[in-house]
Amino acid sequence: MSFASRPAGAGGSQRLALAVIATSALMAVLDGSIVTVAMPSIQSHLGFSSAGLSWVVNSYQLAFGGLLLLAGRLGDLLGRKPVFLAGIALFVAASAVAGAANSPAMLVAARFGQGIGSAASSAVSLGILVTLFTEPRERAKALGVFAFTGAAGASIGQVLGGVLTDALSWHWIFMINIPIGLLTLAAAGKAIPADRGAGLRSGVDALGALLVTGGLMLAIYTVVGTATAGWASARTLGLGALSALLIAGFFGRQATAASPLMPLRILRSHGVAGGNAVQMLMIAAMFAFQIVVALDMQKVLGYDATRTGLAMLPAAVAIGAVALTVSARLIARFGARTVLVAGLVMLIGALALLLRMPTHAHYVPDLLPTMVLIAGGGLAMPAAAGLGMSGAREQDAGVVSGLYNTTQQIGAAFGAAVLSTLAAGRTAHLLRAGHDPADALSSGYHLAFTIGIALLVAALLVAVFGLRGAGAGGPEAAADADTAEALRQSTSGLDLAPTA
Repeated sequence: MSFASRPAGAGGSQRLALAVIATSALMAVLDGSIVTVAMPSIQSHLGFSSAGLSWVVNSYQLAFGGLLLLAGRLGDLLGRKPVFLAGIALFVAASAVAGAANSPAMLVAARFGQGIGSAASSAVSLGILVTLFTEPRERAKALGVFAFTGAAGASIGQVLGGVLTDALSWHWIFMINIPIGLLTLAAAGKAIPADRGAGLRSGVDALGALLVTGGLMLAIYTVVGTATAGWASARTLGLGALSALLIAGFFGRQATAASPLMPLRILRSHGVAGGNAVQMLMIAAMFAFQIVVALDMQKVLGYDATRTGLAMLPAAVAIGAVALTVSARLIARFGARTVLVAGLVMLIGALALLLRMPTHAHYVPDLLPTMVLIAGGGLAMPAAAGLGMSGAREQDAGVVSGLYNTTQQIGAAFGAAVLSTLAAGRTAHLLRAGHDPADALSSGYHLAFTIGIALLVAALLVAVFGLRGAGAGGPEAAADADTAEALRQSTSGLDLAPTA
């Protein structure tokens, strides 16, 4: 695949392309969080059962997480720009159906469609980004912007969801995607350069696609279901074993297929393997902050949805300030691995501060320090993204981008299921023992913070011992030699044939 040659003065076009990619990422993240505060209103208007209501979120997660890897490979074969545009168009159309939904089945189906659209656009976003920004420092800045939109999206979504639901109706949390998506689609057509994929003749690996899509969807479905079925239930163990079998079959297929969906060579890169492992652990851990802290504010401290979202905004501002202003310079000077380690240490400190939070906490002394220290995410996320993409050949950029987004979704689903289940179990145990409800809830949340710290420590160990030699600093910190050479070739119009 090769992008068309770009003139030296294409900086404005690059910035517009970055804005388009960041906006698409923001819409995908927003759509996962904006719906949470509107759930009671949706249930009341459409008549969802308590169990069925969860599928407003789960149907989106299933499609999004399960199809990322396939979408990434299709980007390499068909061209990343066409797949990106198709994803945005489908997301806008599905948003219109969701906003007009008048039954539970219609809304769940529309949410599944939104997930497919988000998977298509998100899977190729990083591949487009690293191909557009070939200079290490500029790429690091672009990754900082991309990371900020993901980190800020959930917090913005909580505020926006509450405001739109209260001021208008829940329908508008979906309808707002239509004008934003159409503007993004129009800008993307102009800003993102045309590219040529390897072509479907190179092989789609239909069996591999079926195995990995089925395995990932089943894995996410299994993890999400633990909230009601429990971890040791026959349902969880049976479905978990089946999903593991499908994914193992996928890896076996990739080792023998003539045109694999995910060439196993990409995992031989320490940056790709380690960056994805760190991201999955880090995202799982940050559920303890993103969701559990919000639950603590509402259920223990008595905040409403809008006040909770506003209380979380300093965290988004802190992450954004670091990601957009200093992360690129630090990565260029000290290397992505060093910056990643520093960011993880800050995140561990942020969650550690929450362990001392009393039941009847006050915002400024008890919560605000964490909101500031969470700025470590503005260091860790761009560094992990750079490392996760660093070993990708140009013709594999789409599938590596899809893999990185897949591990993000798996980490989010795993963190949500594990932390929420264990926290709820601790709370239920204390309530049965006669403890005060607020104290029982607070104790459950503290357990979630502790598990989050353990996951971040595991991520730190991977970064320290598993990423040696990756992102070592200096002017080539943001891209290894193979990537830099491939990207130089791509900008000169040289078509790179895929290799097995």
